[in-house]
Amino acid sequence: MRKTLLLVPVALMLGACTWGITLDDAAKNVRTVWSGDVSSCRELGKVTVSVMNRVGPINRNDIKVRDELEVMARNEAAKMRADTIKPLAEPSEGSQPWGAYQCGPNRPAAGRASGASPRPAQSAPGNAETFPIKG
Repeated sequence: MRKTLLLVPVALMLGACTWGITLDDAAKNVRTVWSGDVSSCRELGKVTVSVMNRVGPINRNDIKVRDELEVMARNEAAKMRADTIKPLAEPSEGSQPWGAYQCGPNRPAAGRASGASPRPAQSAPGNAETFPIKG
């Protein structure tokens, strides 16, 4: 009985981890480029964002952590008037650095753009492109 009572607060904290991390209206126009070449874009700077990746001894879901990091990076990039972000490294301990760029019509040739609507693949059969879903 005592162990069950201890797990209730932990479960509530885990469920509350995503509250408050939402995409700002201005950030909806910021694209995420995962593997594209941004050399034709103007670099505006670097942002490092962080979220909780653990609640006590429990690791949070890696996908949720990565999604929250991307949302926070897009929000920060929008404040810098950037229209594109690209991760500079993998997440580590709930923190991740991102490059912020102004590309305008110079869209990078490769990479997945966040917030894009699904479209038919333009690559060879067998390749896959993923898009975030709202849940």
